[in-house]
Amino acid sequence: MPPTADFSLFLVAALVVAAIPGPGIFYVAARTLSEGKAAGVASTLGTALGGLVHVVAGGLGVSALIMASAEAFAMLKLAGALYLIWLGIRAFREAGELPPEPKATATARVFREGIVVEATNPKTAAFFLAFIPQFLDTAASHPALQFMALGLISVALNTFADFIVVAAATITRENSARWPLLFQRLRQGSGLFMIGLGASLLLARRPATS
Repeated sequence: MPPTADFSLFLVAALVVAAIPGPGIFYVAARTLSEGKAAGVASTLGTALGGLVHVVAGGLGVSALIMASAEAFAMLKLAGALYLIWLGIRAFREAGELPPEPKATATARVFREGIVVEATNPKTAAFFLAFIPQFLDTAASHPALQFMALGLISVALNTFADFIVVAAATITRENSARWPLLFQRLRQGSGLFMIGLGASLLLARRPATS
């Protein structure tokens, strides 16, 4: 167990955060509705790895440097937002096509896209920097390792919540597949939703630094 001032309190807080729908959950749901269960699972694993990038960066102090630099924050935000918007446009344009059978190459691509989407989201970095330090034991040694350990637990809980969302979205997708027009509208809506996520990221502001 990580040396925290109150580990049980951290677990409760992390569970609550994982259960609250956020951009990661909405992204995974959109990919599942648009491309199916395999894409949803690949997206979940990809965003989990992308989250771990922020955990390591936060523990090493890299995220704090990005948050402190208006230029670095803006560049990361722009890259992540444009990437999400591009994925949404592609999903919308492909909505009228018959979804192909999932292939290993396609699943690998979706996995990589999930990593990029999460790793280039500065809001994730800001969240970890604001959330995890509240539960660190300042009297103990190796605060960076404490940060990473708690971050790993937080990412694991978020990933578990994403898998539940994938299961629910898969059922919705399978039911809508009986009506082709509804299925097409559902896939188009998923693309528009990803575009909206990208647009909302463009509007994100850098957290105030003391």
